[in-house]
Amino acid sequence: MERYTPQRKFADRRYQVSSARTYFYVNEAQCEKNMETFINCIDAVSDATHGTGFAAIKMTALGRPQLLMQLSEVIARARQYFTQVTGESGPILFSDIKTDVFEKRFREENILTDNVSVRTWLDNMTYDQKGLIHLFSWSGLIDANILLMSQSPEWSYGTYDLSTYKGRRGDYAKQCDVRVMVDAEQTYFQPAISRLTLEMMKKYNQEKAIVFNTYQCYLKETFNNLSLDLEQSYRQKFYFGAKLVRGAYMEQERARAVELGYEDPVNPSYDATTEMYQECLRECLRRIKTNKLIGETQRIAIMIASHNEDTVRYTVNKMTELGIDPLDKVLCFGQLLGMCDHISLPLGQAGYSVYKYVPYGPVNEVLPYLSRRATENSSLLEKLDKEKTLLMRELWRRLTSGQIFYKPKGNYTPVGAQKY
Repeated sequence: MERYTPQRKFADRRYQVSSARTYFYVNEAQCEKNMETFINCIDAVSDATHGTGFAAIKMTALGRPQLLMQLSEVIARARQYFTQVTGESGPILFSDIKTDVFEKRFREENILTDNVSVRTWLDNMTYDQKGLIHLFSWSGLIDANILLMSQSPEWSYGTYDLSTYKGRRGDYAKQCDVRVMVDAEQTYFQPAISRLTLEMMKKYNQEKAIVFNTYQCYLKETFNNLSLDLEQSYRQKFYFGAKLVRGAYMEQERARAVELGYEDPVNPSYDATTEMYQECLRECLRRIKTNKLIGETQRIAIMIASHNEDTVRYTVNKMTELGIDPLDKVLCFGQLLGMCDHISLPLGQAGYSVYKYVPYGPVNEVLPYLSRRATENSSLLEKLDKEKTLLMRELWRRLTSGQIFYKPKGNYTPVGAQKY
């Protein structure tokens, strides 16, 4: 489990990361302060959008990142254990394994299934009529000592805090009718983050998609993870929300994999990442089309968070091909405020839901982030040049045509524009 081994060289998680905010653990008081910032952000979104907006949060701001790494290792080891017990090499969700398989194997190994601890562990498995979904529920992980007995009391306490924070955040977001996007982070944290997010979905996404998970398409396992989570939403009967991004930690992930000697988790090329993004999008749209045919259009909600014109064009064409209308409101687009308005505005005028991402926080922290995003690669700067050219062209057109004051209008009513 080299991936989940702490490494001093990468203790500063800003190493080779320019496009993501990094939080460092100071103490629980700082985590509480971060929680208050997220709550204030939810309030701001609620006041501004009346139930149509998003707030983004990061799990590493709410506890010790090392806890997320350790929990990710627990999840990875549980998957290994499943393979050793059942002989099944694929994902638990698709294996159709019943709990009696474990009881039978335990008896073969002379493990007493009437032992209280063993019985508790078996009872805490998550399963439905098709078979196992997870080897343990989140509450089972917290309450049952069998998985935590090798960890320190501090580990258990910190994990409980993370669970409490996610509950407070989810409760408040649902109360304010604000959707929450949980940011993806490094692969050595992500199993825990995704698991926590899915548990939040299961609790809060019973009427519509309130909680969204983020999928970084530069990773080799992204399509498999997305497919599993989609299937889990069907099996456990909750609404599914996903944000698709290319990713923010590629250089660090590759350097860390080389340093610790495990397989590079990143796709081998830009084209492979593009194909991964499109494959994930196609799977989501395919399921949305199926849901629409049976009258459950809103079961899946997707955000395409991209400044890439080709990605946006591909999405629009695919929606048209599959008969998914912008007014179905199952898919939206997102770009940073002040960037790629030449993509955002035409999409909005055509009836698509478009969101501008507004970094929220102290000015001395937000401005450096925006500066890094603007300079992280030349393609964004090229887009800014293109925007300036388009603006100058439009200004000249207005001057020469006499339309100094001109506001294009689409033939739709934007969601959230109703008076309250």
